[in-house]
Amino acid sequence: MQGILLAAGYGRRFDPTGKNSKLLARLPDGRIVAAQTARALCEALPGSIAVIRPGQTELAVQLREAGCHILESIEAEGGMGSALAHAVRDTRGADGWLVALADMPWVPAAAIRAVAAAIDTPDRIAAAAFEGQRGHPVAFGAHWAPELAALSGDRGARDLLRGTGLRLIDTGTPDVLRDIDLPSDLPPPA
Repeated sequence: MQGILLAAGYGRRFDPTGKNSKLLARLPDGRIVAAQTARALCEALPGSIAVIRPGQTELAVQLREAGCHILESIEAEGGMGSALAHAVRDTRGADGWLVALADMPWVPAAAIRAVAAAIDTPDRIAAAAFEGQRGHPVAFGAHWAPELAALSGDRGARDLLRGTGLRLIDTGTPDVLRDIDLPSDLPPPA
């Protein structure tokens, strides 16, 4: 299973000026948001890649130190779907892909492993859930490679999740639903 960390977004809701990246924001314990997410992903799936836009030097350093291989993608400027498609094409031949979002630093490695383990057939799609509500990460078996590789724009794989036999994996934690979109989503310093 190939881990993919999507870390190419602009985070305009967090800071419309683009000066402050939510992915480089600090959590109360001093950890960087995206680096914390990457550590959990790489703990569960060593060899994971992080997709970033060109020129995100500080983010690349943080993600590399957390264990990710870096995929700089000009296509990622087109949105989440374009970034994911590039990552899937770059790792063609994997037996599946687990897609994590860099702005979700509270997702534990155990939840990531559980979703990855749920891909028991090539046509399986699985997602983390809490009390029946779908969250992240989401994993796709190898069957979905052509559809994933053809994605574009900012919708990601959302349309693939509709009308499929999506398998929800109850992770027992609401952290699979919790992301950072606004500065107020960051916990206050301790």
